[in-house]
Amino acid sequence: MLIYFKELFILTHKIIRSPVLSRHAGQMSLDIVTENPAIARRIFSLIKTAYGFEPQLIVTRKMKLKKNHQYLVRVAQQVPEIMEDLQIYSPEKGFITGIPDKIKHSEQRSMSYLRGAFLASGSVNNPETSRYHLEIYCTYSNHCEDLQEIMNKYFDLNAKVTARRSGSIVYLKEAEKIGDFLHVVGAVNAMLAFEDLRIMRDMRNSVNRLVNCDTANLRKTASAAAKQVEDIELIDEKQGLDSLPEKLASLARFRLQHPELSLKELAQQVPDGPISKSGVNHRLKKLHEIADNLR
Repeated sequence: MLIYFKELFILTHKIIRSPVLSRHAGQMSLDIVTENPAIARRIFSLIKTAYGFEPQLIVTRKMKLKKNHQYLVRVAQQVPEIMEDLQIYSPEKGFITGIPDKIKHSEQRSMSYLRGAFLASGSVNNPETSRYHLEIYCTYSNHCEDLQEIMNKYFDLNAKVTARRSGSIVYLKEAEKIGDFLHVVGAVNAMLAFEDLRIMRDMRNSVNRLVNCDTANLRKTASAAAKQVEDIELIDEKQGLDSLPEKLASLARFRLQHPELSLKELAQQVPDGPISKSGVNHRLKKLHEIADNLR
């Protein structure tokens, strides 16, 4: 639980990029700001459970752009002790930007840390409307690399890191890995919803591919049939179909009667058949050669 609070704090204060340590009435306080009421409630609850007192909760309204509410959780007691306890700050090193070794060396603690990281600054694209993508934003590159390390070391998520604006992101692009991550951080309902949408999207894509393939095949068949009919009509006009060998004449007349048939259907239904597709194709090539000589 302390790991969870630490990650919410560390990422929230870096996202808003405003001072989090200040003095009120001569006393040091720790301010954590978020636009997400669920995160604010969770931080409030964790502080109360872990340290035995209730922090102050202040709700304000932004006056620019979307005018969303902002939730400020203010810790005015035990601030130095809490920051050292959570390994966010030490008098010797100042602010600590990486993930402590005791978390990186524990799968269970890493799981809790990832849960907090995703709640504080993570996002996942809607699989219905965009590409598969999940990311967690970090202000500091070493923090992002530490997240990547625990994601890949314990959970085999194939996470990648890249620079983004004035920070870095660790991200996933594979649909299965995104589902695995949501399961790891305990977002089971979100994982099931994501999987349902992913399955529907993949099914639609498969159907579209099949339809496109069938459409392309139909166009190809229609185009080939039109050229064959054109060849046969030219032969009939120039020298008559009766001048052709019997098998070619039979196929030519049948093709004129049934321009909609595919090569396979022609092979099965030709009057002197059935014959093989290659046999039909051979006869059609002969007719094309005769038509070319007459042009």
